[in-house]
Amino acid sequence: MKFATAKHREDIFVCLVDEDQKAVLPLNRTEQARTGETSFPDSMIEFISDGDRCIGKVRQLADWVQTQEAPNAYFIPFSEISLLAPIPRPAKNIFCIGKNYAEHAIEMGSAEDIPKAPIVFTKAPTAVIGPNESVLNHRGVTSELDYEGELVVIIGKSGRAIKKEEALDHVFGYTIINDVTARDLQSKHKQYFIGKSLDTTCPMGPWIVHKSLIENPNLLDIETKVNGEVRQSSNTKHFIFPIEEIISVLSAGMTLEPGDIIATGTPAGVGSGFKPPMFLQPGDTIEVKVEKVGTLKSFIQDKD
Repeated sequence: MKFATAKHREDIFVCLVDEDQKAVLPLNRTEQARTGETSFPDSMIEFISDGDRCIGKVRQLADWVQTQEAPNAYFIPFSEISLLAPIPRPAKNIFCIGKNYAEHAIEMGSAEDIPKAPIVFTKAPTAVIGPNESVLNHRGVTSELDYEGELVVIIGKSGRAIKKEEALDHVFGYTIINDVTARDLQSKHKQYFIGKSLDTTCPMGPWIVHKSLIENPNLLDIETKVNGEVRQSSNTKHFIFPIEEIISVLSAGMTLEPGDIIATGTPAGVGSGFKPPMFLQPGDTIEVKVEKVGTLKSFIQDKD
């Protein structure tokens, strides 16, 4: 199952995605048609927090729709909605893992830069935008805007001191972000937060794929294209720190909560790794594709 936050006219809602039909099933609207009542949470974080209870209800609702005389009538086509970021306003900063692919660590420095423990930084919630939206070019702030395609873990169950072998039990699902980065600000401030947190520099989506659809998140192809040209191409099997270890390390003394977002790192091929660098320019189109998850498309704003 794939879940999204969508907007139809002025209504924002959690929905089930049917990628084959290119349509979404609004959960509360459909439940009201079935029972006359609505009981699904209004936000994705609340939906995730309800966990298995909501998943079971969605399965029942989807099965009921298929028994109806005109099941397609309950769906809304992609063409009539706007997909928002699955979690439009995270409750916390986004956790990010730096240099989690050896080749990326090398392109950003040398083999000596390959980390021996996870590098952790965060992005501000105000950086988040949805799929098919424009990233501000921030020309008055930076001249070195870069892309970083990443698989993202969405936590579904609270936990502290989570063991590696139990880590995936705490996952709700997976999505994608483009960790857009101002490299010059990253260098200037000697710390990642400002260079990673400019407004609109965290495109996320297009939806969350429930963990039941992904047997091994540490074995997924990942690819980033800029204007149709492949810049990044790898597989999460090349993680230095697999997802289980990342969750265990983050939760060692800190509680992870439903709706927490963990970006797992980007592979080699970022713009700053080329000679000369290939930073993003106004009008560029970036597509990040992760196997079994989907494609996140975003644009760099044409004008200041």
